[in-house]
Amino acid sequence: MDNSTVLFLVPVIALVLDLVLGDPKWFPHPVRYIGMALDKYKNWVFSTGMSRKIMGGVGVLVFAIVVWSVLKIFLAIPFVGVLIALYLAYAGLALGSLLSEHKNAAAMLDSGRIEDARKAIAELVSRDVSELDENGLRKALAESTSENLNDGFVAPFFYLVVTGPAGMWVYKTISTMDSMWGYKNEEFKEFGYYAAKADDVLAFIPARITGFMMLAAGRIMKLDWESAYDNLIEDANKTESPNAGWSMAPAAWLLGASMGGKAVYFGEEKEKPVIGPEGGEWTSLKLKRLGALVMTTAIFSAVLLDIYFVMVWASGAVH
Repeated sequence: MDNSTVLFLVPVIALVLDLVLGDPKWFPHPVRYIGMALDKYKNWVFSTGMSRKIMGGVGVLVFAIVVWSVLKIFLAIPFVGVLIALYLAYAGLALGSLLSEHKNAAAMLDSGRIEDARKAIAELVSRDVSELDENGLRKALAESTSENLNDGFVAPFFYLVVTGPAGMWVYKTISTMDSMWGYKNEEFKEFGYYAAKADDVLAFIPARITGFMMLAAGRIMKLDWESAYDNLIEDANKTESPNAGWSMAPAAWLLGASMGGKAVYFGEEKEKPVIGPEGGEWTSLKLKRLGALVMTTAIFSAVLLDIYFVMVWASGAVH
């Protein structure tokens, strides 16, 4: 089997495994160990009194270099390296768990299990959902699902096909840093500064791929892709994050329901910009269609990225 075939098959098999197996809670996941290491590093830095901003930046560089170097060594092992690559590729994708969590929370809302849904959604978002009504919970779920399409699938898949499993896991490490350290509160505003910036840079291209692939998926699904196209760039640029809006805006316009508005983070109320048509509410049907939109976008993106980058690699190999 030649290298171009391996390059093509590893992402494809990883995607199938992710959709079939998801993220079993009983099986140790690399992100959990990365999170433990990051937490120990953070506690050490905080205990020393060193500059949190500088040491946060040092942490970004050190962890990225270590992850890249260690994985490159393991991936170079004959035969075993291919198996490691396949596992890392599968473990780095989160489409299966994203769709499962979305479906489960939506089903709880549909069956009237509001408090169960509240607990489930609280695990998916950083905002306070304790005071949200049913409509607010549906909107929070829609925002989380659409935003995580890029963070949990398109971006890691992009780096998988462009840089291989080692580069994919450098991205996953930076993304985990951002999710743990990238808060603008008193504790993390300095320490997480470079982690948040690094994540913004690495997710920049994948986020825009996600946005335009969602438009294509919306057109295939016969959703309101024209409104989404007309408003994508303007609404995508409303969010504080330079990347989050690129998956939220098309989802909102394609399905005719708004995102944003008032939200509570760490006890403070924040007025987020409204994305999508004002007044549009997230109904049960729209949440189901969002799940289908995410799935269609992911498959569409995966096929095009995999084929494109294998063709580019093969072309370069030939010349």
